[in-house]
Amino acid sequence: MRRLRLIVGLAALVALAAAPAANATPKDARLRAVETWAFAIGDGARAKVLRRPAAFDLVVVDGEDVTGAQVRKLRRRGAIVLGYVSVGTIESYRWWYRAASPYKLELWGDWGEWYADVAQAGFRNLIAGRVAPRMLRKRLDGLFLDNTDMIETHPAQRAGMRALVARLGRLVHRRGKLLFSQNGEGSIGPSLRHYDGWNREDVSWTYDFDRKRYVRVGSADRASALAAVRRIKARGLFVTTTDYLPARRRHAALQAIRASCRAGALPYVSNIGLSRVPGPVRC
Repeated sequence: MRRLRLIVGLAALVALAAAPAANATPKDARLRAVETWAFAIGDGARAKVLRRPAAFDLVVVDGEDVTGAQVRKLRRRGAIVLGYVSVGTIESYRWWYRAASPYKLELWGDWGEWYADVAQAGFRNLIAGRVAPRMLRKRLDGLFLDNTDMIETHPAQRAGMRALVARLGRLVHRRGKLLFSQNGEGSIGPSLRHYDGWNREDVSWTYDFDRKRYVRVGSADRASALAAVRRIKARGLFVTTTDYLPARRRHAALQAIRASCRAGALPYVSNIGLSRVPGPVRC
């Protein structure tokens, strides 16, 4: 979930290192021209992107906080703009918090939010009937769902989450819009047909909340993540990755970018709060 200044010539180095992936063409034609992206949901990130709106082909913004005027500015400069919304947790700072509170499960301490009882029709109706339509009225190009993978630790929520994803898929696709999600490659299979794009966090580097530091992902987990990138890309989804590193770790960032590009994904590297916006990187 939730400013890397790369060395001059980084994009060229990555392009030389990256090997084209098989079956790499996204099923949605709008995504085939996307070469850069920004995961701009952290504090201040949207303002940084808005100062250079032509820098990114795809921008993920907070679906609640972004304004219609900001969406229009980005779209006028050619960006595809997706609204971030967590559908597997309940965040206390959202306008729908009071309505969602009856569906709170246990607290997720790392982020200070509660897992959601997606098995309840009332919660699904809230997200698909009120929250998502209100976001889409800002003329977003689609939605970016987070925490759909909570079903891996909460198996009783599987059927409810899959029903919610299917409903959101119908909602956005009827309007000619896009649906993205992230993570959960071990559980995404039954819902994969509803998605146009997918993001994998923590491929090469992540943040350890217990140790309060950035750490390298183990080799087995890294290989598994890259294999998932290739597998899901082969299904026709547009695939991105997000790694988490402090700004000073430029060499590590380059390695993470190169690995994602070789697997066929479009990479992004920022701090754990996603407040730093790196210069656009092309594979």
